[in-house]
Amino acid sequence: MKIKMNKWIATTLLLTPLVVNSAPLEFRAAGSLKSAMTELIGEYQKMAPIEVEAQFAPSGLLRKRIEQGEHVDLYASANMKHPLALREAGKGAPVVMFARNKLCAIAQPEVAVDSATLLGKLLDPKVRVGTSTPKADPAGDYAWKLFAKADKISSGATSLLQDKALQLTGGPDSAKAPEGKNPYGWVMANKRADIFLTYCTNAVLAQKEVPALQIISVPKALSVGANYGLMVLNGDKSEASDLAMYILSEEGQKILAGYGFDVPLLP
Repeated sequence: MKIKMNKWIATTLLLTPLVVNSAPLEFRAAGSLKSAMTELIGEYQKMAPIEVEAQFAPSGLLRKRIEQGEHVDLYASANMKHPLALREAGKGAPVVMFARNKLCAIAQPEVAVDSATLLGKLLDPKVRVGTSTPKADPAGDYAWKLFAKADKISSGATSLLQDKALQLTGGPDSAKAPEGKNPYGWVMANKRADIFLTYCTNAVLAQKEVPALQIISVPKALSVGANYGLMVLNGDKSEASDLAMYILSEEGQKILAGYGFDVPLLP
């Protein structure tokens, strides 16, 4: 099975013409990948001294930029939907799922909440619930999937949660955290929400910046997972396929795992 996977990856990601090109490799990736990919690219550049122009933003906004003509060589999305849509439009190679994530809740230190009481707190009219922006940022889409599951536990919960959710990050008009600051830690440090739903990997980074924050596991009945998709875009940069292969390699997968991602390709 392992050999079959390697052959498939080779045939789908490495069929890029070998053309000498001094321009930097243009890499775009979901914001939740920033810390992990920054380290991963740094390690890769020790072996392959190429210039990589990496930008991190909500996956839906990156997809829109690519559709509008921005030149991108390699795209890593926080869901499969966006790269698959680009593939359907003929803009690149087949999409590979390279990592998984899931939702957690970040809570202010004064909020009395645990996994068992999370839904009740989210529904409490006095509790401000923050999310990312659906459609622009997959983390927002996943929060809405969590809300959809809530109706099975508490009738009417879905519409109540959708109505009260504050879409604080990930949108084109969202307030931006200062350079170098984790956006979720920054939102919580500025008391803009009492509980915020985001990826568990983001929650860990937020807590590193704001140690008093609580990280709450989402109960199984509400749990939502995220599959991350990787694709090489059409172009003449063979280095894009090489970097993609490193992301899928044991070394690259170990780096992602170190940041809390579930990785499907480790032995």
